[in-house]
Amino acid sequence: MSQVTVRLPDGSSRKLPAGTLVSDVAEEISPRLAQAALAGVVDGKLVDLSYPLERDASVRIVTDKSPEALRLHRHSAAHLMAAAVTSLFPGTQCGIGPATDEGFFYDFVVERPFKPEDLEAIEQKMKELASQDLVYERQMWPRDEAKAFFAERGEPLKVQLIDEKTEGETEVSCYTIKDKETFIDFCVGPHVPTTGKLKAFKVLTASSAYWKGDARNQPMQRVYGTAFLSDKDLKAHLTQIEEAKKRDHRKLGRELGLFTFHQWAPGAAFWMDKGTALYNTLANYMREVLFPAGYVEVKTPLIYNKALWERSGHWSFYRPNMFLVESEGEIMSLKPMNCPGHFLLYASDVRSYRELPIRFHEQTPLHRNEASGVLSGLTRVRQFSQDDAHCFVTQDQIGEEVERLIRLVQRVYGDFGLPYTAKLSTRPDEFLGEVATWDHAEAQLKAALDRSGMAYDLNEKDGAFYGPKIDFDVTDAIGRKWQCATIQLDYMQPENFDLKYIGADNTEHRPVVIHRAIIGSFERFIAILIEHYAGAFPLWLAPVQAVVLPIADRHLPYAGAVRDQLEGAGLRADLDRRQEKIGYKIREAQLHKVPFMLVVGDREAETRTVSVRERSGGDKGASSIDAFIASARDEIARKGKRSDGASELPAAS
Repeated sequence: MSQVTVRLPDGSSRKLPAGTLVSDVAEEISPRLAQAALAGVVDGKLVDLSYPLERDASVRIVTDKSPEALRLHRHSAAHLMAAAVTSLFPGTQCGIGPATDEGFFYDFVVERPFKPEDLEAIEQKMKELASQDLVYERQMWPRDEAKAFFAERGEPLKVQLIDEKTEGETEVSCYTIKDKETFIDFCVGPHVPTTGKLKAFKVLTASSAYWKGDARNQPMQRVYGTAFLSDKDLKAHLTQIEEAKKRDHRKLGRELGLFTFHQWAPGAAFWMDKGTALYNTLANYMREVLFPAGYVEVKTPLIYNKALWERSGHWSFYRPNMFLVESEGEIMSLKPMNCPGHFLLYASDVRSYRELPIRFHEQTPLHRNEASGVLSGLTRVRQFSQDDAHCFVTQDQIGEEVERLIRLVQRVYGDFGLPYTAKLSTRPDEFLGEVATWDHAEAQLKAALDRSGMAYDLNEKDGAFYGPKIDFDVTDAIGRKWQCATIQLDYMQPENFDLKYIGADNTEHRPVVIHRAIIGSFERFIAILIEHYAGAFPLWLAPVQAVVLPIADRHLPYAGAVRDQLEGAGLRADLDRRQEKIGYKIREAQLHKVPFMLVVGDREAETRTVSVRERSGGDKGASSIDAFIASARDEIARKGKRSDGASELPAAS
């Protein structure tokens, strides 16, 4: 019998008979490893333990300690859930069931929407099937036979998937759990060896969906679940979900009087006075950060002729996401991004190398025609504004400019108390430009990251087709990651728009454009902040920083004078004029998460003081108004940080 050479991660190799299964390799290494084995990685490809080795290959055994284990568990759990659903609801038609970053889901065509008690029954059935330790088996079927099988079972969606995903192939991969009568699915895998490997999973929710996400297609029920490698991790995740529900920005936004939505303006927020104050605070903060850093604020049109989008290339691939307007026979579009307008602005004058870098910053509204089904509070909207900027630089200025941008990102996220991580995405397989140009750009980005002292991950081949980029993820108070800042190099659009500058040699040169945003859209970032702080904003961000609470009506004149003095000092202050007991007013202010409550009665009016109550610290005693203002201004200036620069902000409020 012929043999194959198996190379192992420790550098050793073994001669084994051709056709040896990955599971046998694990057994050959150690019975303990064989017991823990979930799958294998053969020449970089994740495969089942039943995969036969027909040629020389490098092999790594996947256990629950491997980076691939969690996604493998979740994919297998999705199949387990589908097996439970088809067992409990005969006649169910299965759609797709992928693993996700948060867990997994599976789409089903059923006679009626799932109820909460159905989800409980599905989870119980999953546990029953898991306890039976049933085998996941990969079977290769002739393509036509597989199509006929699923058609006969009344699953036309599976037939459609086979047609679309296996064109030109003679065989297709199907997986059973135990046997095809228990469960079978068209799937490329891989999966864990048996259902008994799945011990920590939870069915979460169900929602309406459509086949392939298109409302014109078959309506479906999407069931969400999650799975982890241990009960401890699962419980921690479920606790995070419950905490996230309490912090939901849509709920808190209503309760705190920040924003609302209306069906006649889907995907566009109505900002109330407090929400507008928060929005403007954020917008002005970015101006305060950027103007000293050499940025100029510009405003470009909201509507452009389609010719602009044809020049930029957006018309051919982004048009479905654009709001179109017809005017005097011309097709126009509301702008979904600022970049092309900034290119026209740059090109409106002759530029010299002495002017570069040129940094345009803009906050005007943008519009994207997102599908109604994906709109979600402030995190997915149709109208939004960004802390958007484009930096026009020479090739030699890339590294220095990117380092400046990284420093800005570090400052901004530090002010908000948001931990962050970075990743550098390099040249993809399909790209524009020359390899040497890409290599030079990537080297400058890497050097800028290194000089900033930031740790970062390398995302090989994940750059945009027009240039490499650096992306930043922030982590909120309950451990969720949000992608926010991005720094992208662009060599394509300067060519498209024929952007130039006159160099020191008195000839024309092409600038490089750096697209950058730090907080991204104000709407989405405000949603992140609401949930990060649980609505209890630090003083510098709070829409109402202090509320004056008169004990009785006779104290209203003095309370009004206090409020006026606070506002005159630049603080956002309110006055509770209601004829309510002081205890009620205090509780209301705490529910609205106002940082400071200033109680005034006879004693305070006589001594020209206020009795200070802090949102989190309770009664702080009497203070003169000037002393309170000075203390508040100091805290605002420090953005919640101590004098040594460390954050005073709580991890969770």
